[in-house]
Amino acid sequence: MPVLDLADLPAACPPNTAWMGLDLGEKTIGVAVSDGGRIIASPLELIRKSKFTAEAERLFRLMDERQVSALVIGLPLNMDGTEGPRAQSCRAFARNLERLRPVNVAFQDERLSTSAVERFLIEDLDLNRKRRAQVVDRTAAAWILQGALDRLRA
Repeated sequence: MPVLDLADLPAACPPNTAWMGLDLGEKTIGVAVSDGGRIIASPLELIRKSKFTAEAERLFRLMDERQVSALVIGLPLNMDGTEGPRAQSCRAFARNLERLRPVNVAFQDERLSTSAVERFLIEDLDLNRKRRAQVVDRTAAAWILQGALDRLRA
């Protein structure tokens, strides 16, 4: 399946199925999941990057366990809206997943998501640096997915 515009994603998915959000970092993949009604996104897991096939197998297993019908991948655009190397890497990740298994994919602008999550973890939850490092990527994935869900409801 081709990458879909976020607005077209609901029509491509069966009703009452969850979506998964991904924050693709250099060393890790933050994973979040929505409820079946696609109202709330929750942090789920952190996958350490190693080999692409192992990462993809873990994602597909999580998708199957939770009956996920789509992926919302954070797209790290430059502040001026252009795409740099990190954004191209995210697009390549989606293409490579598609080669292994058909999957509904949409991208969500993730500019400043990690910064916003870091600020929340420091100011609101008062987490120390070590604890923040353990939760920031999966929390950023939830932030990205929640942004997509909220955008579709607006």
